[in-house]
Amino acid sequence: MNSEAIIECVPNFSEGTDPAKVRKIVRAMQVPGVSLLDWSLDTAHNRSVVTIAGQAEAVVESAIRGAGKAAELVDLTKQSGVHPRIGAADVIPFIPVRGVSLATCALLARQAGMQIWRRYGIPVYFYGASAARPDRVHLEDVRKGQFEGLREAVRRDAARRPDVGGPELHETAGASVVGARSFLIAYNVHLKQPDITAARAIARDIRGSNGGLHGVKAMGVLANGRAQVSMNITDHVATPMKKVYARLKELAMRHGAELDDSELIGLIPEAAYEEGSEWITTIPNFDPSLKVIERCLENPLAWPATDAA
Repeated sequence: MNSEAIIECVPNFSEGTDPAKVRKIVRAMQVPGVSLLDWSLDTAHNRSVVTIAGQAEAVVESAIRGAGKAAELVDLTKQSGVHPRIGAADVIPFIPVRGVSLATCALLARQAGMQIWRRYGIPVYFYGASAARPDRVHLEDVRKGQFEGLREAVRRDAARRPDVGGPELHETAGASVVGARSFLIAYNVHLKQPDITAARAIARDIRGSNGGLHGVKAMGVLANGRAQVSMNITDHVATPMKKVYARLKELAMRHGAELDDSELIGLIPEAAYEEGSEWITTIPNFDPSLKVIERCLENPLAWPATDAA
């Protein structure tokens, strides 16, 4: 790994309604050598997503500290939202950006997971390229049953226990899923009609696991009273975003619905950005300087101030 190597980490925290808590988590992640590229709260999903990038060891340390602060501030026994979750720091993926391989990111994820357990007593599951077992490669398989279901499952089924720590989950912070993966695009599209049935049908039909588009994961949800198709696109090279959007339009018509505006959660790589493309123009106030990873690296955000409420 060369000295110019850059990795990205996109921790997802199970808190999206209290900006003060999220600010404290982000603030705890400030480490020399790490740039803050993006952070946002989603009240409907009760989730926040933070994007950091920089030197490998520094990014790993930043993510570990974020997990520890989230465990202090987020109590899953009192938290709910439409997004599946098993941990206060729910998922922590490491992504190669420049001069580093996915295999190296997988090793870094293993190191981070060990430290999260040793420092904070939060058990860890490994997924993606760092999965220790074939049945844990996919995030949705690890997260089956969510916090409440997994909390019970680990007590009666050894096969559901964490890879590191445990065997039981942390009483209030649950468990973290740590891994390595390639770029993922988190993309949500709203329907003009508040029709959750149509949103679920569209999600079902576009989902790769159901014979839809390769590398597309999708679920239909109600978010702030609006029907939404919430998607993760895991292979934007094989399945470009314009292809995803075109298919969404076809499926919406088939199910008697119409697409409205859309949103990106987190950032996208330069290779996925298509200026003027319809999927981009439906995102209100889209600014590539704030949403394209490589451009954000040139002009990172300021870390939240220590005295922020």
